[in-house]
Amino acid sequence: MSIKEILKGIEMFDGLTDSDLESVAAVCRPRQFQEGDVVAEQHSPGVEMFIIEDGFVEVVVDNSDDAARKVIVNLGSGQTVGEMSLVDQGPRSATVRAISSPTVVQVVSQADFERLCDENSRIGYVVMRNIAADLSFRLRQRLMSDKRG
Repeated sequence: MSIKEILKGIEMFDGLTDSDLESVAAVCRPRQFQEGDVVAEQHSPGVEMFIIEDGFVEVVVDNSDDAARKVIVNLGSGQTVGEMSLVDQGPRSATVRAISSPTVVQVVSQADFERLCDENSRIGYVVMRNIAADLSFRLRQRLMSDKRG
């Protein structure tokens, strides 16, 4: 499956035209990992987003208070991690590790995405709107579950 086809299935790119998706695909850079390799380290600067093309990763939070490691989620083909790096370059909230060999991810750097948005503001608007809608949904769900619990 082409990277453009993978992008079509990702919610944060909903509403982009085929031409827009080709532009996004053009800033994607493939990177391959083996099982156990760290894709992104917790607390490191978030300067890249990752689109899983093939294989699987786990998202793990290390809690220094009790030295516990908690697997938050496993992700596979067509899923993304590190989207917030497109918004800011804050520290990573979790470690992402490959759990299959090979795991191929498409990397989108914050700098490349920003240049793309400067060239085509519609892409930036649509993607940022989708990211904001997803964050709003997650926050609302969390607030509602906190009220019930």
